[in-house]
Amino acid sequence: MNATKTTPTDVSVNVLLWPALGLSEKRSDIRERMMIRNTMKFLAGAALVGLAAATAAMAEPTKPECLAGAKPGGGFDLTCRLAANALLETNQIKQPMAVTYMEGGVGAVAYNHVISKRSSDPNLITAASSGSALLLAQGKFGQYDESAVRWLGALGADFGVIVVNADSPYKTMADLVAAYKAEPTTFAIAGGGAVGSQDWMKGSLIAKAAEQDPKTMRYVALEGGGAVLTALEGGHVQVGSGDAAEMGKHHVAGKVRILAVMSPERLPGELKDIPTAKEQGFDIEWPVWRGYYVGKDVSDADYDWWVNALEAMSKTPEFAKEREARGLFEFTLLGKDFDDRVKSDVAKFKVMAKEAGF
Repeated sequence: MNATKTTPTDVSVNVLLWPALGLSEKRSDIRERMMIRNTMKFLAGAALVGLAAATAAMAEPTKPECLAGAKPGGGFDLTCRLAANALLETNQIKQPMAVTYMEGGVGAVAYNHVISKRSSDPNLITAASSGSALLLAQGKFGQYDESAVRWLGALGADFGVIVVNADSPYKTMADLVAAYKAEPTTFAIAGGGAVGSQDWMKGSLIAKAAEQDPKTMRYVALEGGGAVLTALEGGHVQVGSGDAAEMGKHHVAGKVRILAVMSPERLPGELKDIPTAKEQGFDIEWPVWRGYYVGKDVSDADYDWWVNALEAMSKTPEFAKEREARGLFEFTLLGKDFDDRVKSDVAKFKVMAKEAGF
């Protein structure tokens, strides 16, 4: 006798033979079981289709690009070059990343451009820094706030420092703060930016530590850290506010003295012997992080691709070498952790700006 092949459509034929085999399952039970089996097959197929779609959505960007919101050669350019070089070197991308420039408003023009013109572009990441968060807090990016983009991650940082002339009588932060408190009007603090800039904010933290109103601080706005160093070495100002990467070389050379670094822990390398402000009893931190954002309408899948690529890259020795070559210290925050950090920084800067009268 030829065997009959059983399928979900011929159950009614074969079920007549089952009592002879000692089986008592009802026809309705058989149909229900077959329906469940067919449903599971359908769901499995749908899952595979969904996985394929997600994989396609998370595909590597075809034309990766990093937008620097300033002229070539500055901090935004450095941030873009760090990602461009390290992503390619660690094989996270196969096509070289283009670095483009859009000058204006210390990143404000680029921010508005991404929001209005390229909000859904999965190929584009844009350089940002803690200075971007400060300007957002001060309302200097126009009508948009920190929620108008998606923050990808930070891949390195410099840290604020307080520096004095090599011959200064002040050896510690406590010496400086005590002297400032005794005669606040005699102190001139120099920084490489205008009133309200990051260097001004760092100086204001010294004033606050000395229980003085930051609005009364004698601040000398100079054009960059080089000018601050010249003023310190010439004795024109007593205190300088700057960043470790730039000031550190002159500290090592004995031209100036860094009293404290504004980092959570001591910095590695040549600056390892400089105590943090916290070590000296002052709750002051100022990381100058370097990071990236994408447009608000970039899909979750494409956003996740970038986060995963940056994370994989950040764990390689090739990336560490690229970061060190740019004078940056380890500071890695990705995805939601970075998004939370940016929003926390903006909230903190808003309070500081209000206290300072901005």
